[in-house]
Amino acid sequence: MLAPLLPAQPGRGSRWRDHRQVIDAICRVRRTGSLWRDLPERYGPWKTAYQRFRRWAADGTWPGYAGT
Repeated sequence: MLAPLLPAQPGRGSRWRDHRQVIDAICRVRRTGSLWRDLPERYGPWKTAYQRFRRWAADGTWPGYAGT
């Protein structure tokens, strides 16, 4: 359902972590106000979720975000 809205994986480097896992991580941080570094391990590396969120916020994929 969300797949058509998400940008394609960049052409070089390693494969992206599953979008669903990253979206769940972003939603948890936004919902709870917790720090990215405090994400439980089940969401994968916190830096992955944080970097993807920043990229999506910058390119408009994650709308309504105005902040750091």
